[in-house]
Amino acid sequence: MHAFTFESQPQRVLFGAGTLHKTAAELDAMGVRNAIVLCTPHQRPQAEQVAGLLGHRAAGIFDAAVMHVPIETARAARRFAAQYGADCAVAIGGGSTIGLGKAIAFDSGLPILAIPTTYAGSEMTPIYGFTEDGIKRTGRDPRVLPRTVVYDPLLSLGLPVGLSVVSGINAIAHAAEGLYAPNGNPVASLLAEEGIAALGRALPAIRRAPGDLQARADALYGTWLCGKVLGSVGMGLHHKLCHTLGGSFNLPHAETHTIVLPHVLAYNAAAADGAMQRIARALGGTDAAQAVFALARDNGAPLALKDIGLRAEDLDRACAIAVENEYPNPRPVEARALRQLLQNAYDGVAPTT
Repeated sequence: MHAFTFESQPQRVLFGAGTLHKTAAELDAMGVRNAIVLCTPHQRPQAEQVAGLLGHRAAGIFDAAVMHVPIETARAARRFAAQYGADCAVAIGGGSTIGLGKAIAFDSGLPILAIPTTYAGSEMTPIYGFTEDGIKRTGRDPRVLPRTVVYDPLLSLGLPVGLSVVSGINAIAHAAEGLYAPNGNPVASLLAEEGIAALGRALPAIRRAPGDLQARADALYGTWLCGKVLGSVGMGLHHKLCHTLGGSFNLPHAETHTIVLPHVLAYNAAAADGAMQRIARALGGTDAAQAVFALARDNGAPLALKDIGLRAEDLDRACAIAVENEYPNPRPVEARALRQLLQNAYDGVAPTT
């Protein structure tokens, strides 16, 4: 076995139906007294439910979280936290809301309690991101890692099937890249394969029966593991492309990950054979890229970037941005091959090596 380093992040996780009702006790255990609750505009009712459970511990609700954490929104949230004298941020929602909590923590150091309602996985990582002047910039800082995470599958029962599928494949992307990361390790690889397999089982079951609580729990379990992988190893070409497409062209986050992932796996297949075998095995297939593509196609997910808002004339610019400041990747990032990858993803064709 090769030498490796595994860094474990300090974090407390509560998992199970009904754990939302333990949130107030968790804040007490964290030693905080004045929490702001973060959400998107349409999740205001869930935020109000959380604030009700927190009682006197809830200082106020900030309901302006949006995709890709625009710097203006981050600044407004920081001002809100300071205005209310917050000593904690409770983020209920998906990656947009949890990302906003990280934006507050990055400057202030406020601890975060995350309550995920999607399968984005941001709650498991010390990775933050802001979008400014049309460019999404990311980084790592232990201050932004949520201190406590409450996984309650009851909260995801209302997540529409379409969003459930793309959110779950977004989570699979975290683990897939972790399997060929330069700083990967056997522990992360075990988590990755188990997480991908759990989501591979859960997403078709959710499509068949959206109210299947066991399937919702399996999806959250897979999300937890896949997010943990992303939090402990580096990102590669897939995340670089998705950050470019999302931050510079305002494409929806999970849908972008879902469309791009099979094509990046095909791009890297020859340079990361062991990782591809594990991904394919976890999804019950023989080819990693084709298995992920089939999971998306067979469960009604979008397959083409042109169908989620990207214009043909944006492809050259997206390619140019993506080749700047490359992330580590098992196959060298070549502009011509990358441009073809983006064209395939734009057209929605099956991935090719």
